[in-house]
Amino acid sequence: MSKIVLRNDRIVGDFLNPYIVAELNTSHFGDMAIARQMVDKAKEVGCDCVKFQSWTADTLYAKTYYRNNPIAKRVVTKFSFGSGQLKELADYCAAVGIDFASTPYSREEAEFLVRDCRVPFVKVASMELNNLPYLTYLGGLGAPVVLSTGMGTIEEIRDAVRAIEQSGNRNICILHCVSVYPAPLEETRLQNVLGLRAEFPDYPIGYSDHTAGIEVPIGAVALGAALIEKHFTLDSSRIGMDNQMATEPSVMAAMVQGCRGVHVALGGASRILSAGEQAQRAKMRRSIVARHPLKAGTILQEGDLEAKRPGDGIEPRCLSDLVGKRLLVDVGEDEMILSEHLGGS
Repeated sequence: MSKIVLRNDRIVGDFLNPYIVAELNTSHFGDMAIARQMVDKAKEVGCDCVKFQSWTADTLYAKTYYRNNPIAKRVVTKFSFGSGQLKELADYCAAVGIDFASTPYSREEAEFLVRDCRVPFVKVASMELNNLPYLTYLGGLGAPVVLSTGMGTIEEIRDAVRAIEQSGNRNICILHCVSVYPAPLEETRLQNVLGLRAEFPDYPIGYSDHTAGIEVPIGAVALGAALIEKHFTLDSSRIGMDNQMATEPSVMAAMVQGCRGVHVALGGASRILSAGEQAQRAKMRRSIVARHPLKAGTILQEGDLEAKRPGDGIEPRCLSDLVGKRLLVDVGEDEMILSEHLGGS
């Protein structure tokens, strides 16, 4: 079982209680009051972490893009938080008791998150999967790296993991992800969680979800996913970048409950009978009884015996051992044959 240790000493690993991240993205609409409300709600519904985005107009797109899309720069600026706001949110999360994380889009933003906000891990967006120099730099910051793999081939994922490893960082969690918003179920390919675990046995595998419902992340937990990330909003009816496909608090609460419940139900791979099941054996299993009235002295034949409830007598698996034994007492029809009723053959 692979696992990593976050900077706050929390353990994230395959088949452990999943670490659940509420991805706030731009659903705060650049409003600090809404952001704090989202933090409160994420904590309330049972998430382990809230994740923001650390970008500016300069770190997200090139100037040539803005020249062709002049409105985009205003939108990006409106929906972004500066370093002071992010630090304020990190402090607020610490006070509330939920982990704070953010996805950096530049080296300076990443360094600020690790140094000043003390994030438990650095989240790498899927768009950075082929940005190998950046991945090596992020790994060198010393924080655990959570790597999303949307839009990536298995070869690109291998290269990305190697780039992080080149920094000496082996504290990596790899997330299966489909970068379509929302992602159709038929394109989700959830068994990629198993494929990535086979490909990277030294690293825990999680799942970053973009589907519309909650069944897929719950299914990922059934496959042992170490970390679940899901877009979160207070109101999905508002028009925003990805807000319409984000999950409202009541639905997120149901997802968290489902993920936690499935984890508890998974148990372990070894076969262990609970005390409850042990007690059921006597009630629900069968014991050997006489098929018809039998006199003392009868040498038992298979046709004299059958099995009926309850299961507190001689087990049916021992029926062949009774054949040829002599009865020491009379036994009525449908009565149990007990060990003390039997003599030698």
